[in-house]
Amino acid sequence: MNEDTLEKLAIREAQENWVIWRDAGDWERFRTVWADDSRMMATWFQGTGEEFVRVSKEGFEKGVNILHTLGACSIEVAKNRAVSQIKMSILQRAKVHDVLCDVTCIGRFFDFFEKRGGKWLLVLRQPIYEKDRIDPVDPAATLRLDGDLLKKFPEGYCHLAYLQWQNGFKVKIDMPGLRGPDTEKLYARGKTWLAGGSPY
Repeated sequence: MNEDTLEKLAIREAQENWVIWRDAGDWERFRTVWADDSRMMATWFQGTGEEFVRVSKEGFEKGVNILHTLGACSIEVAKNRAVSQIKMSILQRAKVHDVLCDVTCIGRFFDFFEKRGGKWLLVLRQPIYEKDRIDPVDPAATLRLDGDLLKKFPEGYCHLAYLQWQNGFKVKIDMPGLRGPDTEKLYARGKTWLAGGSPY
């Protein structure tokens, strides 16, 4: 294998470790995927990687049920920096209007990586939310959503946001979607990062 392939494999391993360690509650190892100055952006949380580890642990211990799966991946490497897009699904289970529901949200993790001390670390994770759906866990249950509330949330994660809002989360409502100016700005930030600039 050439060096570029080896670097991409190391980045992909870091992404897979993120999912396995976070969803399994392996907080000490989960902490090791983040750079010291890292940031995580999500519908329900925006802050440092270290803070994200803490709030994820707190939620896990309270029974918050958020899981992730990964799919296809595309990685660009420029010396000690990389930008990766990896297909993902977010799966959250909680009650909505007293009906236990599953939300499945499909999108991409848009990741800014940097190699520090010989290890690829996550500097910024910005999800792109493409589409989602909500289903009662019991198929015989009847779920009625508030249409006016649902319309307040972006199309790409409206059901996920609805569930999180109903369960007391403060939801960010301007996250990048499948297309649009916020997504184009994110792509531009990725190019700036690879050229040596800031990810913000």
